Amino acid sequence: MYTTLTLPTVIKTTRQFKSAYLKREVELEIFSPENLFGNERVNLLLLNDGQDLAQMDMENMLSELYEKWKIEPTVVIGIKAGNDRVLEYGVAGKPDFKKRGSKAQAYTDFVIKELLPYVQSEVDVTINGRRAFAGFSLGGLTAFDITWNNDNYFDAVGVFSGSFWWRKKDLGAGYTDDDRILHQMIRDTKTNPAVKFWLMTGTNDELADRNHNFIIDSIDDTIDVVKELMKKGYKRPHDIFYYEMVGGKHEVATWAKAMPAFLTWAFAK
Repeated sequence: MYTTLTLPTVIKTTRQFKSAYLKREVELEIFSPENLFGNERVNLLLLNDGQDLAQMDMENMLSELYEKWKIEPTVVIGIKAGNDRVLEYGVAGKPDFKKRGSKAQAYTDFVIKELLPYVQSEVDVTINGRRAFAGFSLGGLTAFDITWNNDNYFDAVGVFSGSFWWRKKDLGAGYTDDDRILHQMIRDTKTNPAVKFWLMTGTNDELADRNHNFIIDSIDDTIDVVKELMKKGYKRPHDIFYYEMVGGKHEVATWAKAMPAFLTWAFAK
C-alpha cells in the first residue's frame, strides 16, 4: 500500500516521431508515473484517439486513482489520430464496404514494430507488468483487432462504444449479421488468444436499430461479441467484463466517466 510519501506522481510529456509505416509524424501524449522506489511492477496502456485525453483530464484521473490506492503504476500512451483516421483504424486486411480501414495493417505494423520498441527505449521507467490496449468507437474496434492478433504483446483490451458494426456489406445490399467483420474474425480464429476483455456501451450510444428488436445496434453488436467469445470458451466475469452505462452517449464525456472503472479493472493493485 502506498503512503502519502510514496504515491506515484503523474508526469505528462508530448512526443513526436516519424512512422515509416504510416508515412506521417505521430504525436503521443505520455503519462508516466514518477516518484517510484524502482522495484514496483509498472504497467502499460496504449490508447487510440489520444487527442481526447485532454478532455478526459487523464492526468488528474490517474493521480486520483493513485491517491486512492486503486491502481498500480501505469504508463499511459495516448496515440493521437491523424487525418486518415478512418483509413488507419479498422480490422487489419479487412476494409469495410466503403473501403474504410484500408491502412489498418499499416497501423498495426506501426503499433507493434515501431511504437512498442519506442516506448521501451524512450520511457524512463521499466515496463514489466500488464499491457493493455484500449480505444473509443472505431479506435476501440482497432484496439480489439490488434490485441486479438498480438496476444504475445498484450494481456487485455478495453473497448468503449466499439464500432463492432464494421461490416463488408451495406445495409441495403443484402446485409446479414454474418457480414460483421470482427465477429467473423473471432469465429475464424483457431486458437484462443490469452487476452481479457473489457467492453462498454451506453444506452444512448445511438438510435439505430436495424433488426427492430428495440435494442440499439451498438448494444446488440457488443453483446454479440461477448456471445462469440463465450462460444470459444471465455468466461464471464473472469475473462470478459461488460459494462452498459445507463444514459451513456457516444461521446468523450461518457467514456471519461467509464475510464476509471476500466483502469481499475485492468491495473488494480
